[in-house]
Amino acid sequence: MEHILQDYIMYLQEKNLAQNTIKSYERDLKKYYYFLKEQNIEEFSLTNHTTILSYLLKLQKDSKSSSSISRYIVSIRKFYDYLCKNQFLRQNPMDEISGPKAFKKIPEVLSLEEVNQLMMQPQLDTKKGIRDKAMLEILYATGIRVSELISLDIEDVDLEMEYIRCCNGNKDRTIPMGKHALEALKSYIIHERKDFLKNEEEKSLFLNYSGKRLSRQGFWKIIKGYTKTMNISKSITPHTLRHSFAIHLIDNGADLKSVQEMLGHSALATTQMYIDFKKNKIKDVYLKSHPRA
Repeated sequence: MEHILQDYIMYLQEKNLAQNTIKSYERDLKKYYYFLKEQNIEEFSLTNHTTILSYLLKLQKDSKSSSSISRYIVSIRKFYDYLCKNQFLRQNPMDEISGPKAFKKIPEVLSLEEVNQLMMQPQLDTKKGIRDKAMLEILYATGIRVSELISLDIEDVDLEMEYIRCCNGNKDRTIPMGKHALEALKSYIIHERKDFLKNEEEKSLFLNYSGKRLSRQGFWKIIKGYTKTMNISKSITPHTLRHSFAIHLIDNGADLKSVQEMLGHSALATTQMYIDFKKNKIKDVYLKSHPRA
């Protein structure tokens, strides 16, 4: 196997690729080679898509980043293309391997206690705190993206019917709100939004001190400010609340199709990752807790 790997590196050099690129491929493939040796696999012809999947899952277990795993996939795929082209293999096992998105890690998810702690951070004796509380509650109650949050207009809210209308591209979806989000949003719209408003024709729901639509960067600063005051080690982003929304719904019995519609996923397979995440969490608990695991 080693001589085939060396031949491949020479082949890359003959193609006049950048030295850094060649070294990167060589590094990645040597790690894969050592993995095969540990599995007592002595020929590349004896590998299959299960072998490669096992290796990629090992990388994930070793806490490799999604970008690193993506790079390994590219390196291994190009190597197997070379093996097939030179008739070392009849069939390319990488043809059955999904792209990097299949190994993308889901961000950290907050527990219900941590969500409650975050919601308590805004100071409700200030107009900023009341606005921020409404935004945080809406994110967690509806699972919308931060881009969708800041794109909301005042007309997208129906306080009587207790829902918001969210537009992502050409698709509109209507998402119900829970009582906590509804109360926080009512408090902001009825009492505080007018204090931010500088122009009566402004339609944006959430405004900054200039009376303009709050920016994505502005909200990131807001949520980062609040997480600094929380005594937890998790890195909280706006997307953390979206993932927490989905996981908590599924934990409490929501069906996958409904969660897909609320999140605005075009494919059910995208939403499936939350089921996979739940299964992995259950397995972790079992392995840590069962005396004979």
